[in-house]
Amino acid sequence: MNIKKAEFVMSNTDPGKCPRDGRPEYAFIGRSNVGKSSLINMLTGKKGLAMTSSTPGKTQLINHFLINDEWYLVDLPGYGYAQRGKKGRDQIREIIDVYLDEREDLTCLFVLLDSRLEAQKIDLEFINQLGESGIPFVLLFTKIDKIPVTKLKENVENYKSKLLETWEELPPVFCTSAVYKQGKEDVLNYIASINHSLLE
Repeated sequence: MNIKKAEFVMSNTDPGKCPRDGRPEYAFIGRSNVGKSSLINMLTGKKGLAMTSSTPGKTQLINHFLINDEWYLVDLPGYGYAQRGKKGRDQIREIIDVYLDEREDLTCLFVLLDSRLEAQKIDLEFINQLGESGIPFVLLFTKIDKIPVTKLKENVENYKSKLLETWEELPPVFCTSAVYKQGKEDVLNYIASINHSLLE
C-alpha cells in the first residue's frame, strides 16, 4: 500500500463524537514514550502529522487521520504515564476503555511495545484485557534500530512466552524502526489486506 494522502480530521475525548461514516479504523496505542507519533509519521510519510515530543504522555486525545480517503488511522493516548498522577491516568484510561468498548468501526488495534525492554507487566495486563474483550489486535515492536538483533529476538520471544502462558494463539507481530522505516511495508500491507477482505 502506498499512502498518497493523509490528513488530520479531528481530536476529541469523546468516542461518541468520532467520525461515523463507516470507514475502517486502525488505532495505535502504547505506553507513553513508546515512539507512537514517530511511527505514525513514518507510516504516513508525513513528518509532522502526529506531534512528537521527548516528553511522555503528550497525546491526551483521540486523534483521527483520514488515509487515502479510505480508512482512518487513530492515534490514541498513551497509558501508564506515572507523572500524570492517578487522577490523570484514570481519565486517560477511561477515554481509552470507552473507545475500545464502544467503537464499532475499530478494525484492528496496534499495540506498540518498546523492543528494548523485556515484557512489562502493564503491557501484558493491557493485552490480556484486549483478549477478554475480543478486540482484534497485533503487537508492534518499536525502536528496533536501538538494540542488537540478538537482543531484539530475545525480547520478542520473552513477550511471546509470557503470553503463551495464558493464550492458545498469538496475534501477528511486527518489528519497526521509525528512523530507518523498517516494518513500514509489512504494517501497511497488513492493513491493506484487511481492507481488501472487508470489501469481499
